[in-house]
Amino acid sequence: MGSGLTARAYRGIAEISVYHWLMFAICLLGNMMGGSVSTLMSVYLPVVVNDMLGTVNEGQLNQVSAYINALYIAGWTLGGLTWGVIGDRIGRTRSLSLAVSMFGFFTLMTGFVSSWELLMIFRFLCGFGVGGTMVLNTTLLSEAWPERTKAIFIGFLSIGFPIGIISSGAINYTVSGWRTGFMTGILPLSIGIISFWILKESEKWKASRFLKEDNKSRVSFSLHRRDLVNGSIIFGSMLIGLWAVFSWMPTWVQSLLAGVDGGHERGLSMMLLGAGGLTGGFFSGWISNSLGTRKAMLLCFSGCFIISFFLFKVNTLFTGIILIEIALLAVMFGISQGLLSFYIPMLFPFSIRATATGFCFNIGRIVTTAAVFLMGTLVITLGGYGNTLFTFSFVFLLGFLVLLFSKNIAN
Repeated sequence: MGSGLTARAYRGIAEISVYHWLMFAICLLGNMMGGSVSTLMSVYLPVVVNDMLGTVNEGQLNQVSAYINALYIAGWTLGGLTWGVIGDRIGRTRSLSLAVSMFGFFTLMTGFVSSWELLMIFRFLCGFGVGGTMVLNTTLLSEAWPERTKAIFIGFLSIGFPIGIISSGAINYTVSGWRTGFMTGILPLSIGIISFWILKESEKWKASRFLKEDNKSRVSFSLHRRDLVNGSIIFGSMLIGLWAVFSWMPTWVQSLLAGVDGGHERGLSMMLLGAGGLTGGFFSGWISNSLGTRKAMLLCFSGCFIISFFLFKVNTLFTGIILIEIALLAVMFGISQGLLSFYIPMLFPFSIRATATGFCFNIGRIVTTAAVFLMGTLVITLGGYGNTLFTFSFVFLLGFLVLLFSKNIAN
């Protein structure tokens, strides 16, 4: 059996050409730089606010932060929906090149802004480009990558974004001036421009263009209405649970420490969330190939709910077992992101794949934004951060139930 697996793995690698490696590198770099520019404003925010608005109190800083983050997420959501439509109309590669160039350009221009209003507009437009990049590079790989290793490399692609988040911290650590920090936008801008000459259009998308497009689109969306609803709920439920945990984990950890400064514990918990997510995403493709994508996702959704119960309901004091549970939950998150990135595009035909994927990836972001904002009120209503986070974990059961009745796909 071992030799058979080795032979199969070798044949899968042999199918990957130099062009495939270049295409993957561009998509991965797009994800990484998308993660970096998404959190670059957060790490520089206190400095940016003092520079643009003068000295402000903590309440004003929180309000400004909420405005910026909300605008960025709104841009991301609108971009994911819009670029999917553009990708189905003009092609995956041209759209991807434009989206990456766009968020690179507006990241770069952020370093030159002279007014607060212009800065917020640029962040919105940057989010618009990142939202499109996340949809288009996944769609392109789902169509253009060799079948044997497709799930594995889409799993690899999913870890690009968290690596980018880590790199934003490194930029902040090495570059003190925020305007200089935003000069890193030249990197995605350059990649976007270079990709115009490197990337070749998906043959499967080009073949779909020979069909009568308008009639094809109407028929396809009608036939795949259920897949659109199911895909949106499945992806959105994991997204809501994930962002609730990532946004409020440090505060929950601090609530268990009874007045003790928990900087070390908070930092360690976030490091475990990041490391576990990277690990899970890296191995998600092999897990998909071994168990089947749908079965593996069912295990992820059920695992996230069960671990959340033990983490947020059983623990009343901070102990070492909490760190183990956080790491396990993060690994489940990472695996699910790789699996969902592979599963969602495969639900739809080539003629509407980018549009439908963009819809499924982003419609839940609207609910996620509202949910994260409402978290503070819910903490008071439900009697603490642990109860609130466990309440949010019921979305994993929703995703599990919808997935039970959703379409299976061939790996």
